[in-house]
Amino acid sequence: MSQTILVIGPSWIGDMILAQSLYKYLHQQDRRVQIDVLAPDWSLPLLRRMSEVRQAMVMPLRHGELGFSTRRRIGLRLRGVYTRAIVLPRSLKSALLPWFARIPVRTGFLGELRWGLINDVRSCDYRVLPSLAQRFVSLGASTASQSLPQQLPQPALRVENKKAAVCLRRLGINASKPILALAPGASYGPSKQWPAEFFAEAAQRHLDHGWSVWIFGAQGDVPTAEKIAAQLDGEVSNLCGRTGLEEAVDLLAQTQLLISNDSGLMHVAAAVGVPVIAIYGSTTPNYTPPMTANKLVLYRHLECSPCWQRTCRYGHYHCLNKISPDRVTRAATSLAKTTRSFPSELG
Repeated sequence: MSQTILVIGPSWIGDMILAQSLYKYLHQQDRRVQIDVLAPDWSLPLLRRMSEVRQAMVMPLRHGELGFSTRRRIGLRLRGVYTRAIVLPRSLKSALLPWFARIPVRTGFLGELRWGLINDVRSCDYRVLPSLAQRFVSLGASTASQSLPQQLPQPALRVENKKAAVCLRRLGINASKPILALAPGASYGPSKQWPAEFFAEAAQRHLDHGWSVWIFGAQGDVPTAEKIAAQLDGEVSNLCGRTGLEEAVDLLAQTQLLISNDSGLMHVAAAVGVPVIAIYGSTTPNYTPPMTANKLVLYRHLECSPCWQRTCRYGHYHCLNKISPDRVTRAATSLAKTTRSFPSELG
């Protein structure tokens, strides 16, 4: 008899992408498994592009909201539906709904003293499981002692090129040249944001060699994107705030290279097969690397890194400011020679 699994999903774009490694792993173990994911409404465009997910269900609560009665009401409605729950967040509240639903096996890390709510408690040794994807996949193992695969399944979002073409027509954008994508935002805070002027300098070198530039991001990234675009001379399209997440998936898949902070769009690009230059500041690529072979990670390994802070406690942001546009350009040339998927000469 196949399992029917409810996954309580994470609350960040990048984490939601990395969770696909878990879904793929579950399918590798049992092709008949049925996986439903309960997650915030913004994540539905991503979950719809994951073939392993049978159904995406909206959690009608804001991030951080307890919503005890809402979780109880949904849990009561789901009684008798699932054989197992996998709870990815570590909060107490995230484990309530599977408990209300009386799902027989409720797997997760102990988190916030969740004894009883989680009845299949897994340990998390950070030395053995340094990355978030490894931790997610470990929760999918049948038993705590089951070994993980040496190579984790890589996230792979389905791309719809026809929808991309429709979106490009709506935006009035020509995609005839090699396209450099930029993702200069990071909702976490400035400690994850490479300077806008550095993005501009690296992008100009691509423009000088016949590329066009597309800048991706949410509405909140518009000021940064405008600052970058104002410094560029060439074919530049500022898409920040002009596309939904699903459109961003399809449009990123049309590009030849992404330069990005450690952000959700970095993981989206990796999941649609775009070569990625990933720039890390206060976080570490050991924890949330882009899961693709076509990447180059730039990380300074300073004594104060990773600090995990939203702003630099020292005010200098050396972890980001000491990564020069020249270094990024050299990385682009190196990555091009490896992937052979776009022009490699940038001067």
